[in-house]
Amino acid sequence: MLIDNHNRVINYLRLAVTDRCNLRCNYCMPAEGIDFAKRDNLFTMEELCELSSILVSQGIDKIRLTGGEPFVRKDLMTLFRHLSTLEGLKDISVTTNATIIGPYIDELKSLGIKDINVSLDAINKEVFERITRRKQYDIVYENLIRLITEGFNVRVNFIVLDGQNVEEILPVLELTKYYDVSVRFLEEMPFNGGSKNFNTIKWDYKTIYEYIAGHFPEIEKLKSHKTSTSINYKIKGHKGTFGLIPSFSRTFCGNCNRLRISATGDVITCLYGKPRMNIRDIMRGENSEEEVKSHIIAAVGSRSKTGFEEQQQYKGVFNNSMTSIGG
Repeated sequence: MLIDNHNRVINYLRLAVTDRCNLRCNYCMPAEGIDFAKRDNLFTMEELCELSSILVSQGIDKIRLTGGEPFVRKDLMTLFRHLSTLEGLKDISVTTNATIIGPYIDELKSLGIKDINVSLDAINKEVFERITRRKQYDIVYENLIRLITEGFNVRVNFIVLDGQNVEEILPVLELTKYYDVSVRFLEEMPFNGGSKNFNTIKWDYKTIYEYIAGHFPEIEKLKSHKTSTSINYKIKGHKGTFGLIPSFSRTFCGNCNRLRISATGDVITCLYGKPRMNIRDIMRGENSEEEVKSHIIAAVGSRSKTGFEEQQQYKGVFNNSMTSIGG
């Protein structure tokens, strides 16, 4: 079991399989993209499988695959197949933009992998294409509805961007009226490609809630697990639910149970901080399993208590792109 220096159990790994993405969302990275990692600097699929096994042996029982866009890796299903065999791993999930997941849906279902987060910041085609800088709306919407109707546990992640998609909040909530889906609204974060200078945001989680409540007065607050990053609600008469994620306000830091590892091996103990170390070369050396375990224990044992404490090493906006750290 992994326990950090604040006596928090770390059982959730967000594992990035690539830093590449086929969209260019304007809050995530510049229009020209970023300097993506060279292929030799990325974990191989064999290394990702081995790393997953090591972390599960240390008490990780939940793994979410992230990117970039995970499905740009043609061999991604190899990792899903491996994860599905790991004893002790209770929860396997993926975060995707749903552009290229279509051909893999049937096998995901056969492997029992049902938890899918879909990043979708607009339900209107024009707004979607303006934010993503790509014309992929039709296939994204088709795959989203397919996932929902075929019984996957789908959560739509919608980042509220002042001046860009606020008018989309109510339309995207319509999904919860007709489908058993969770739509989660995230506060904007100060990462590369988004707002360049801000210490506060207009659309924090309280403002988002007030806006929704002004149109739907009958809202029930739902009970959430203590490690949940979202505050969850249900609108009367709707099949699905909605949630608010205070990703800028960071009210969830006290119960954080997460560890992040980038596609190049950076061990990140807090989304709002710099990597503690890199384990890629360690995995490629001798006695790799024991060395990885000891380094993971060391990283977990030196965590900041909150994201605000961790962010003190930065000045203003993060240099990272969200696509390089897995969100």
